[in-house]
Amino acid sequence: MENETPGPISIDGLNTSAWGPRNMLEDLVAGGMTAINATIAIWDDFESAIDTISDWYGIFEQNSDLVMPARTVDDIHEARSSGRCGIIFGWQNATPIGNDLRRIKLFHELGVRIIQVTYNERNLLGNGCYELHDDGLSKFGRAAVAEMNRVGVLIDLSHVGDRTTLDTIEHSEMPVAITHANARSQDDHSRNKTDEAIRLLVEKGGVIGSNGFPMFFPKGFESTLDDYLDRIEYLVQMVGPDHVALGSDMCQEQPRTWFEWLFSTQGTIPASQVADTPEPYVHLDGFASSAEFQNIGEGLEKRGYSQGDVEKIMGGNWLRLFGEVWK
Repeated sequence: MENETPGPISIDGLNTSAWGPRNMLEDLVAGGMTAINATIAIWDDFESAIDTISDWYGIFEQNSDLVMPARTVDDIHEARSSGRCGIIFGWQNATPIGNDLRRIKLFHELGVRIIQVTYNERNLLGNGCYELHDDGLSKFGRAAVAEMNRVGVLIDLSHVGDRTTLDTIEHSEMPVAITHANARSQDDHSRNKTDEAIRLLVEKGGVIGSNGFPMFFPKGFESTLDDYLDRIEYLVQMVGPDHVALGSDMCQEQPRTWFEWLFSTQGTIPASQVADTPEPYVHLDGFASSAEFQNIGEGLEKRGYSQGDVEKIMGGNWLRLFGEVWK
């Protein structure tokens, strides 16, 4: 499928929808998506991560007119020129490497380009934002950060604890990302980031993707696109338009059972309480699916943002960061 007039670069820094059905992939193309960071691991071990990658290559074969793997910046440009969406393999937890750093290079060869240090809780690398105590990166975690820098994997800190977040930014020789979070000074939630962390990230060349997950907004699942635009603007006012991007945290068609698994301890111990999520899942009014991704850019333009700044936020900043970090 050739697109004679490809739109601007549009990249979603985190999308964890229920991949597989073709209609989900059609929404990506309908929304003018150039690429997405598609979550392929959360509470996963080595074997299950391999299985998910195998599943994705089947999706690519069956839907080659809609999606393609994105391992390089050139792949993202190819996806744009061909009217497809580039799929970036991303993890929200480093658990698939176990205690073997060699697996970082292995998974890089298989297409993984973004790895979050830890998901909500503690792993061998460090501590998550919901862990009881956060004493920063472990010795193994520092070694893992160095190896991700070496092979060209972008480090993600979205669900990572405050001390581990700062440690990672300080120890990484490459810029890092917060793919999907907002400022805690705007919304006081432990999943959001301190101003100190956001500013340190930016000082070292990183990018923060503003999070559109309704559960973290004051109005919850009654939130709208305007509420999301408010969070984007807050970050832009804090650090400028060159380091703010988008991380929708879209969970299209994920069932209630998936959220129960998501909020469990280490993926196995059921949570004592799970926040209410609608089934079928709904995102924001005005940005209900990936098909409406361009509504964000239109909303920013209506708020007076220049075309150049809108293009940076919609995808240009992610593209620049990928080019710096990926080998």
